[in-house]
Amino acid sequence: MGLDEDDPDLDFDDAGAHERLVEAARLFDAGEYHDAHEAWEVLWLKNEGADADFFKGLIQAAICLHHWRDGDPDGARKLYRGHRRYLAPYLPTHRGVDVAGFLEAMRGALDPLLRAGPDEVVPFPAGGGPRVPMA
Repeated sequence: MGLDEDDPDLDFDDAGAHERLVEAARLFDAGEYHDAHEAWEVLWLKNEGADADFFKGLIQAAICLHHWRDGDPDGARKLYRGHRRYLAPYLPTHRGVDVAGFLEAMRGALDPLLRAGPDEVVPFPAGGGPRVPMA
């Protein structure tokens, strides 16, 4: 995305950060994974300290599903492992996100892809991907 510290998009307080988090979750839930990634990236850049890995995990989850839907199962598998590693320290809930529920939903959705053989094609779920449960 290319935002820097002086970018006006990074000028918001904690209440604004929560609104952005909720909006990014809405985008994710709607299957707008690239846009959710972009919204969470702003939060990641703003919170490079304590919560950086939390936002990295959400970003990787979004791009994981984006890759799977766009026919890149290897990219999806790689990002699946990364998002779990980044989000695990924030269990069970963080910033209003039910992290445990989210990780379970991602695992359930991606299980067929993760169990598939190297040449097996696993289509993206017709009903869409998992949702971000807010606590």
